[in-house]
Amino acid sequence: MGKNVANISAAGIRGDGFRSDINGLRAWAVVAVVLYHFNVPGFSGGFAGVDVFFVISGFLMAGIVCKGLDTGRFGLASFYLARARRILPALVVLVAVLLVIGWFLLMPREYQTLGKHARESLLFSSNLRYLAEAGYFDSASHEKWLLHTWSLSVEWQFYLLYPLGLLGLSKLLPGRRALLVAHLLGILASFAVCQFLSVREPSAAFFKLQSRAWEMLLGGMVYLLGEQFCLSARVRQSLEVLGGALVVAAVLLVDTSMRWPGTAVLLPTLGAGLIILAGRSGSFLTCSKAAQWLGTRSYSIYLWHWPLVVLLVYFDQQHSPVLIGAGLLVALLLGHLSYRWVEVPARDWLAQKSKVRGAIWLASCVVVFAVSAQMVRRSGFPDRLPQAVAQVEAERHNRNSRIEECLGEAAPCVFGGDQISALVIGDSHADAVVTAVAASLPSQQQGVYFRGMSACLMVLAAHRVGYDGAEPCRGLKDELFTQLETLYPGKPLIVVNRTTFYVMGELPIPGINHPGQPAVYFSRPVETVTPEFLEEFREQYVESACQLAKHHPLYLMRPVPEMMDSVPHLLGRAMLLGKRVEPSITRTGYSQRHALVWAAQDEAVARCGAHILDPVPYLCDERSCHGSRDGWPLYVDDDHLSEFGNRLLIPMFAQIFAAPTAESLAHGQAR
Repeated sequence: MGKNVANISAAGIRGDGFRSDINGLRAWAVVAVVLYHFNVPGFSGGFAGVDVFFVISGFLMAGIVCKGLDTGRFGLASFYLARARRILPALVVLVAVLLVIGWFLLMPREYQTLGKHARESLLFSSNLRYLAEAGYFDSASHEKWLLHTWSLSVEWQFYLLYPLGLLGLSKLLPGRRALLVAHLLGILASFAVCQFLSVREPSAAFFKLQSRAWEMLLGGMVYLLGEQFCLSARVRQSLEVLGGALVVAAVLLVDTSMRWPGTAVLLPTLGAGLIILAGRSGSFLTCSKAAQWLGTRSYSIYLWHWPLVVLLVYFDQQHSPVLIGAGLLVALLLGHLSYRWVEVPARDWLAQKSKVRGAIWLASCVVVFAVSAQMVRRSGFPDRLPQAVAQVEAERHNRNSRIEECLGEAAPCVFGGDQISALVIGDSHADAVVTAVAASLPSQQQGVYFRGMSACLMVLAAHRVGYDGAEPCRGLKDELFTQLETLYPGKPLIVVNRTTFYVMGELPIPGINHPGQPAVYFSRPVETVTPEFLEEFREQYVESACQLAKHHPLYLMRPVPEMMDSVPHLLGRAMLLGKRVEPSITRTGYSQRHALVWAAQDEAVARCGAHILDPVPYLCDERSCHGSRDGWPLYVDDDHLSEFGNRLLIPMFAQIFAAPTAESLAHGQAR
């Protein structure tokens, strides 16, 4: 073999098997992720660094398993223990530190949630927990101290299955060709799942192993290909430059408005694969002293940086350049300390096969896990807080006491007396105000018929995106719209929905989440808000409203103002920290966000005689819409009124049943 030609699998490898180029690639990946999470300008696609890590992991795991199988010395138990020694020590220490900090800093619900996330992180199932809760880019993500462990969970799940697959395949079809074909088929299948879910269920595509496995299999494929070819130095340099360009393009050009992991995920994954395939041990891109220092500490830096980001958001300092810079430095410092005093000592200490040491380490893990479980069982230990703080925070439970019974596929509920005088339909926002409607009725004998489902927009043609309740919602609407043709005809029908959310996505919070991600679609799924989509919404909203108005006097409630964060948490947290806050949004901001829905509702008034119920005069003054009154929360979270808050709307609903107001309501007014 000529001096300028090298076997790829051996390129850049030290005697102990260390690949300096891969270590340097880790450095670039962790830098991208950290700068993105700290919201540093220019790194809009820094989250692609996680995809680079996936490819690296797949390459390394393929090497470990294949070499073990070749020599006949591969053992599943030793493989899993080695992975645990690598991942668990620093993770357990991080979790333990967060549990201690959270005791003094977090509200009960937050502390309970931290316990849930800690438990799932230690079980390497946190990706499934976060999938069940919300999306990665939503506002709540910045309140999840261990959100970043989702990628560790995906990797661990891959570690569990991958060697089993290779073991089975090696017995059935020995030889590298079968492994190559199996990897290729696995990549194609998983990538297909990834692309399908990225359109239909974006959060599932992001968090599930099924849609991420192809990235690690790609790394394994690179390892297998590397054994087959000998490339010249010039070719290897070209591959590295091309791969680096692809990774940089992903980091600089991709942003969260794009589907991820959509087709754009090919940029960092193929780029990482090419860099690894190049195997250039002396490259200035990956082998500088800085890159090597960061690379060896990349895991610990990754672990510690995200809680610092959450801490900045917690104190509303995520936009401070000085504190962002300080956060970056602290992340490096904590990463170094974790590597120096946790990762390396634990790895060396546990590498010596000692039952006593193993028992000590296992006991440590069990203790941290048990504390996490207790945090969940004890509801975040509310007794540790001052009574006033606990009372305010407990207001998050002050919701409709019949929510479990009445919101969903269950039979309809009646609130108040048996004489049905009004009907209320909608989503959880309808459930949040139905008791106020019942309280507004003129007599105790009168009652309200209620039917609703969480996250279900009462527009017949609307389909939810990536939501488990999509099919039940569709079934409920079909059934309900048919029943309402003959159900209590002539009685007022009140429709309450968080309509703007379905059309425009979450309330945009600068530096936290991103607007323009619809939660529904009509004729076809959409990724962003477009003029065509908005026109479809307007037409379908008015059409559904007019269908309902044929058989009932129809009352459309304007959207309830959405706060920037959970009101009980904001107030309780401020009290805990000795501060005073008044959660609110501006009237201008409210009007701008909900203008489209108002216009559609006004068109329903003009076309089919619908009436408008406007909560704004009851929840807002001339300048602001308020989340609290006299220091007490009006909401159970950021957008659902509490049973205390909905009392403010009783006069609004009472106008429906007040004869002097009927004429004004017929013109679409409820003031």
